[in-house]
Amino acid sequence: MRLYGRNWTRRELEARVGHIGQIGGVRRMTLTEGKEAGTEIVRVRTGAGLAFDAVPSKGLDISHTEIWGAPVSWQSPNGDVHPMYYEPEGAGWLRTASGGLLMTCGLTHVGSPSEDASGSYGLHGRAHHTPARHVCLREEWIGDELEWSVSGMVEETSVFGSQLRLTREISGRLGENRILIQDRVENVGFRPAPHMMLYHFNFGFPLLGEQTVIKLPFADSEARDTHAPLSRCSTWETPRAGVSESVYYHHLRTEAKSSDGMAEASLHNPVFPAGGTTHPVTVKLRWSADTLPILVQWRMPGAGEHVLGLEPSNCKVEGRAVESERGGPLMLEPGATVSYKLELNVF
Repeated sequence: MRLYGRNWTRRELEARVGHIGQIGGVRRMTLTEGKEAGTEIVRVRTGAGLAFDAVPSKGLDISHTEIWGAPVSWQSPNGDVHPMYYEPEGAGWLRTASGGLLMTCGLTHVGSPSEDASGSYGLHGRAHHTPARHVCLREEWIGDELEWSVSGMVEETSVFGSQLRLTREISGRLGENRILIQDRVENVGFRPAPHMMLYHFNFGFPLLGEQTVIKLPFADSEARDTHAPLSRCSTWETPRAGVSESVYYHHLRTEAKSSDGMAEASLHNPVFPAGGTTHPVTVKLRWSADTLPILVQWRMPGAGEHVLGLEPSNCKVEGRAVESERGGPLMLEPGATVSYKLELNVF
């Protein structure tokens, strides 16, 4: 294992600690106050500076995330609200969305509230507010490497309606500032089911600063809103009250894919604060380009709502009815599956 600037064997490390949790690992706990009471979280520490909270109570999404004690993610004013407070109608999702590093949007609806012949759908769907089951934590030595994982299953089902199952594994190794997310969505029902999926990654201060540079993959880009110039996509700014959000669609080109089929976007801050001083830090987000061919960019440099969303997706965000007018959404046949792979690295 590479740790603290040198290579170690398992036994060399074990000789120096009472328990490997002294260095890092996974730990389950439950919040107890206010609207967060009852929310279960899994604290993951990589031992190399990266730490985050996976939240089984909320779709096994990822909440607060930090590197060397300084946050990477943006947290909403709601906190890690227990899903019992979720309001599925209209824009009620905004009252209980946690922010954090990742909010999963889907599984049958993404984007603006929408209504079609099959019913009404609230903002961004139900996945972020659906508790996972069969949650499993793992720490396992493989030779001199300690691998960790958090896995579980999230189901969105309805009598006479869609029956989709998301199986998720979040994994990595002690000593590496890397998070790997592997998802599989399966139609376990007996009729075709619409499937919309968006990975709502939220980055915030101090990773976001006036010096931060945003690098996007090769894509054909368009702004959803007329007031949003494309020139703003690669820079950041000082927070201002009353700023309007802007949304961009980056349709991946063939050359955006690397040899392993992944596309990549990154944020670079040359003066990220850590250890009482500043260091250049780059956060890279990679995802499977074939199954997530659109990168949605949500730009919100407001006061309080000071957040950049980089959101690999299989759809746009105007809602299911509009997506149907465009020839979508993706339909999963009975028994069919689709897989997604995402990876976050901090350098």
